[in-house]
Amino acid sequence: MYLLIIILPLLGSILSGFFGRKIGVSGSQIITTTLVILTTLLAIIAYIEVGLNNIPVSIQLFRWVDSESLNIYWAFHFDALTVSMLLPVLVVSSLVHLYSIGYMEKDPHIQRFFSYLSLFTFMMVVLVTADNYLLVGVCSYLLVNFWYTRIAANQSSISALLTNRVGDCFLTIGMFALLLVFGNLDYATVFSLGPYISENVVTLICICLLIGAMAKSSQLGLHVWLPMAFVNAEGCFSIDLKKSLAYKSGYQVEGPTPVSALIHAATIYKALLFLGAGSVIHAMADNQDFRKYGGLRAILPLTYSVMVIASLSLVAFPFLTGFYSKDLILELSYGQYYFSSTAVYFIAIIGATFTTAYSVKVLYLTFLTSPNGPLISYKNAHEGDLYLCIPLIVLALFSIFFGYIAKDIYVGLGSNFFADNSLFIHPSHEIAIDAEFSISTYYKLLPFACTIICTLLAVIISEFSPLLLMDFKYSRLGYNTFVLFNQRFFVELFYNKYISGTVLTLAGKTTKLLDRGSLELIGPYGLENGLLYLGKNISSLDTGVITSYALYILIGLTFYISIPYIYSFDNSLILVMLYSLFTLTELKPSRA
Repeated sequence: MYLLIIILPLLGSILSGFFGRKIGVSGSQIITTTLVILTTLLAIIAYIEVGLNNIPVSIQLFRWVDSESLNIYWAFHFDALTVSMLLPVLVVSSLVHLYSIGYMEKDPHIQRFFSYLSLFTFMMVVLVTADNYLLVGVCSYLLVNFWYTRIAANQSSISALLTNRVGDCFLTIGMFALLLVFGNLDYATVFSLGPYISENVVTLICICLLIGAMAKSSQLGLHVWLPMAFVNAEGCFSIDLKKSLAYKSGYQVEGPTPVSALIHAATIYKALLFLGAGSVIHAMADNQDFRKYGGLRAILPLTYSVMVIASLSLVAFPFLTGFYSKDLILELSYGQYYFSSTAVYFIAIIGATFTTAYSVKVLYLTFLTSPNGPLISYKNAHEGDLYLCIPLIVLALFSIFFGYIAKDIYVGLGSNFFADNSLFIHPSHEIAIDAEFSISTYYKLLPFACTIICTLLAVIISEFSPLLLMDFKYSRLGYNTFVLFNQRFFVELFYNKYISGTVLTLAGKTTKLLDRGSLELIGPYGLENGLLYLGKNISSLDTGVITSYALYILIGLTFYISIPYIYSFDNSLILVMLYSLFTLTELKPSRA
């Protein structure tokens, strides 16, 4: 059963990719979607068996590296952490497959798209259950560059691939460091020997592994590929619906405890936001500029409802899914007697406030304000078919109930759900108790207060004082602020000018000076010319003059006789004899 979880998405990708013309569009859609849904059902069974019953499963297929004491297995490991990540991955993937049937119905390359999508699902499953990371970046490249005739898609896919390669490099360094320190990559071996290794060494290894994960999850510093995939600015200052949603991530790395970060990563309302945005774009004939939206609440009631639910969950509205994870992260990040903890808390508050700002912006400009688009778009606007609606409804239910259902399992006091892996925390959960009773009510209510105040200010200023907002925008401070956020804090400008430019310049000089310069002189070009020069000099010894031949015989005889005495003389004698030999080649005796 556990191997089927891994194999079925790959089987769907192969059938759709290699036999797409044989099975047709409908066959490709049905086969890939059915196999991924079946994989999801098997993952639910694995969650019950492995997670709830605490029965970890390891499957060793064969040895990948077998060298004396170094043994690396091609293996898959299922524990509570693995199955906890498998569920959101496969649930979202199965719903995206179903959603894509309706969204991509008029595309001429449906088989290729579903092949890429199933391959991406397979690589994500392998990433969760094993040690492979490389091909996830390749699948990102394929999906981002699906419409490969678009220049923007080509640029975005290259950015995604190269940024993921940076993460791959650090991940590889971390894995080699694990091999050097622990002699193995097996989880059980590493975790059992961890307490006996120097703290600094473990920290360095963890930093390398973290950078690898940051590249794939598009965290700050290695986040540039995700905005380029949507070609967007910062959410508050973007005019594109999907682009405004691309920056709504990052809280999972702020979690001060692993389980608080994990439950936030497992809340899948982000998927609902993107699928809801896709439903709006599909209804508005592929127009993504929400300045040309407005008044869609009556035309797209289901999409409006699910977008409101997802946005409320995103801003941690009480008792929705995001509330149980995001609020917990904010509370646990606060430390009264540590400057670093206090700084992290207030930075997280600022991030949550910005999240509220552009969530309100998206909802207001898309659904609530007066219509601003062309009449033809509104005449043809409609809700999608069942393939688009069913995933939205399912994800909306998750966004409402999943946090309440899963909070006791993941972060409840006394829960031993993660007792069999690296996320083990003592069942007493002292840090959670401290956060519950030691933090003042003011700091607990501050995120909610900021959310409400930001929402009210955004609506009041936009609705009743638009001139005030325009005056600020055209002031020097407002203009500079807009430019700063619209250009994404100039991170990409810094990368392009100081990192990419420097690397390209260095590569060009290396090509000129080393690859086609010094290395050529030492290597092929120099060797060829040296051998030709040596052959020419040797051939010039054949002069046809008998006295020259007699001289060569005399030199050879002298050298032969002096061989026993060479070691008793200085080594410079050999150099003198060789010099005299080559000097003779310059003599050009004239023929009689």
